[in-house]
Amino acid sequence: MKRRRTGQLIAVPTPGEPFKAFLPDPLPPAPGLNINESMRGELDKALLALGRLDSLTSLLPDTSLFLYMYVRKEAVLSSQIEGTQSSLSDLLLYENDAAPGVPLDDVREVSSYVAAMEHGLKRIRGGFPLALRLIKEIHRILLAKGRGSNKTPGDFRHSQNWIGGTRPGNAAFVPPPPDRVIECMGHLEKFLNDQPLKTSTLIKAALAHVQFETIHPFLDGNGRLGRLLVTLILCADHVLAEPLLYLSLYFKTHRKTYYQLLQKVRTDGEWEKWLEFFARGVSETADGAVQTAKKVAAMFADDRRKIQALGKPTGSALRVHQALTQSPVLTAPKAVELTGLTFPTVLTSMTHLQELKIVRELTGKRRDRVFAYTSYIKTLSEGTEPLR
Repeated sequence: MKRRRTGQLIAVPTPGEPFKAFLPDPLPPAPGLNINESMRGELDKALLALGRLDSLTSLLPDTSLFLYMYVRKEAVLSSQIEGTQSSLSDLLLYENDAAPGVPLDDVREVSSYVAAMEHGLKRIRGGFPLALRLIKEIHRILLAKGRGSNKTPGDFRHSQNWIGGTRPGNAAFVPPPPDRVIECMGHLEKFLNDQPLKTSTLIKAALAHVQFETIHPFLDGNGRLGRLLVTLILCADHVLAEPLLYLSLYFKTHRKTYYQLLQKVRTDGEWEKWLEFFARGVSETADGAVQTAKKVAAMFADDRRKIQALGKPTGSALRVHQALTQSPVLTAPKAVELTGLTFPTVLTSMTHLQELKIVRELTGKRRDRVFAYTSYIKTLSEGTEPLR
């Protein structure tokens, strides 16, 4: 079965240097996907891995604690791919009103990603379809603060953008012209909602990600929203009950292959190679998340056993430890708020936790101190070193 370019190059009338933009064909691909035995095996492995990931609720005493941190890890990774230098620790410090060691725009950008993700999931759980209106809402929140806040958040672009190069005429890729964006996104919206025909969720997520990145419908934030779209599709179709699959670390690790495969789909119709890469990423990422969750659960249990050996101070120290599992970077006033303990009791408990090497104080000050659950942060931070 011979494949061809999955769209057409169209000349864009311009008074300056002439160029051509790529107009993608609507999904699903035509001719259809050629899913051979090898690819079917990769897809089956990915679905099994997603099933294990979805069962995390039985592994963790409180899934929301892991989810809180995992969502933030994804926000950091996805923003790093776009050039931010903030780390997971920077974000946690920012959320506790402690100044991070990176430009505030970087960490605000990551914070906006968390807010956008939470908004999208709340709307989907409320019965709102994965429609263009919701995509625009998510984008508006995503670009509310930091870089890109002046790039018409929540509105499809009205000017030409491009990827690579200094102008459309020498760009590596030129997305559809602005007057065709609504048309392209309308086709994508139908595909997301199983029109004209139903597509299995994993394949839908893989194809929709490429299509969104190809359309590049916004002036900024397309990469972050395109990666978030994968998780939203899996949750909207009830493959995952919680947003626990994020491919940014996989895309970051294999970014050269990732960008090459996106382009090969456009130029040569290589959907199958992309789909295999995507399925391997889902398997690897889902299995990694399960292993991390097990590691975190074991760490919490081990640290609680250490605290229970304290004797009389155990009760208060356990409450402070519980607060740290919810927010692993804490100021004393925030710990008071979360635990209901007095300020002196919180400080005494923090001292006990420091002696047990569970907590580390970050500032070195006598006042306005900030405490970190270091082993927890270290476990979740694996892979989030900023790109250089």
